[in-house]
Amino acid sequence: LSPSFPSSSSSSSSSSSSVSDFMEANQRCHVVMFPWLAFGHLIPFLELSRSLATRGFKVSFISTPRNIKRLPGVPLELSAQLSLVGFPLPPDDGLPEDAEATIDVELDTVQYLKRAYDGLRAPFEKFVEMTSPDWIIYDCVAYWVPQVASRFSIPCAYFCAFSAAAAAVFGPTWQLTGERSRSTPEEYAVVPEWINFPSTVKFSKYEAISICSTLGVPDVTAMLGWKRYATVIEGCDVVLIRSCTEYEGPYVGLLREIFGKPVKPVGLLPPAQDFWEPRATQMNPKWASCFSWLDAQAPNSVVFVGFGSECKLSVEQIHELAFGLEQSGLPFIWALRNPLGLPAQVDVLPEGYRTRLGQRGLVCMDWVPQVKILAHPSIGGHLFHSGWGSIIESLEHGIPLILVPMILDQGLNARLAEEKMVGIEIERNEMDGTFTRDDVAKALRLVMVEDEGEPLRAKAREMRSVFGNKGLQDEYIGGLVEYMNDQRSSKLIAERSGSRQRK
Repeated sequence: LSPSFPSSSSSSSSSSSSVSDFMEANQRCHVVMFPWLAFGHLIPFLELSRSLATRGFKVSFISTPRNIKRLPGVPLELSAQLSLVGFPLPPDDGLPEDAEATIDVELDTVQYLKRAYDGLRAPFEKFVEMTSPDWIIYDCVAYWVPQVASRFSIPCAYFCAFSAAAAAVFGPTWQLTGERSRSTPEEYAVVPEWINFPSTVKFSKYEAISICSTLGVPDVTAMLGWKRYATVIEGCDVVLIRSCTEYEGPYVGLLREIFGKPVKPVGLLPPAQDFWEPRATQMNPKWASCFSWLDAQAPNSVVFVGFGSECKLSVEQIHELAFGLEQSGLPFIWALRNPLGLPAQVDVLPEGYRTRLGQRGLVCMDWVPQVKILAHPSIGGHLFHSGWGSIIESLEHGIPLILVPMILDQGLNARLAEEKMVGIEIERNEMDGTFTRDDVAKALRLVMVEDEGEPLRAKAREMRSVFGNKGLQDEYIGGLVEYMNDQRSSKLIAERSGSRQRK
């Protein structure tokens, strides 16, 4: 279980000034990071790890070997501070071979991934015993981590990778598991009573039906999803959240009320391009031609389409999106993944689509450098699944949002974006969530070119001062560093005092 250091993605042999400035003060603070097995969680956890390591913290980032291989390597200048530790995932009969993340399985198989993840408790506990960290930062699935932390008297923080608005709608712990807990779609499809200010953030009817059938019933781990989540919150000393008060102030304040414990925003953690996408900077021929195409487009004219690593679109959904993009008449670049189980060589697009499209659009059936693409001046809109991380990456560059939420918190993120007037949600059937090509084309043209969409485009541009504000992000991380060091110092003083009294 010794820490492993992937090959460096940087050739620098000297520590950056930002590391050396913080090193002396923080060098003894060791943090263990334990994210859930989903890239929508692994990525912000690693970005937070990088931010803490840059400030001199020693960080052990724990995941499974295959997931670590799919993440970027540690830059040489951080290799003394940040280690990626691989724990083999226990085998489970319900999982496909080599499945180590939600990207590898269908939604109904995630319960087996949770069961395997729970099987990491023994090696995790042994690692904590051997390394004696000062802090443990964990995720929304690892409900047993506070028990481990308590055994060794280590403070622990739940790092919430959801938006504050989504966490607020999920609710207080007493509501998640008590007698007053919601049990029907009708109860989920309204703004919750504990949101005590004007809000439009709630589940739609079709989302509420899905939530009831997943988080509201026991799975193979014999635990309700809501019970697991509530136990995570109840057991932590502090909730850290990937958010900022400049965008979600009322919701952050509400979380402090309903959780009854400290809630600290750590900023939006926009991914550092040179850390996350070194392959893009090398500009292999494939991406050179892609960016040449983007260079030839007018500013703010191209739609970027991408549904992330977690969302598995059906063939029908892919076809409606394809026809809607075609019908809009707009240039676009689409990062498309075939439905799980469909071989990569199978063309899932409608017959003759690529021929009709010509040079108006690019369809990429592979990993794409999303952060770099969104930073390109030709991108004028982002059509995607409303994942919180992708919202952050878009608004960092002032790009308005065209939203097709698919799972879990994504619908709540979409309602918040509409509330903030930075995006619109494609119209859906309220009962089953289906959408049509006409709905897609209408939303695209509104956001991209029609006069009616100008206030939305202007508001998205304004958001660059928040989402793209590096100084603001540094302030949030600086506040977190100060808080963690203060808590560690208080613990050390108490331990020394207790030791003297025993003598």
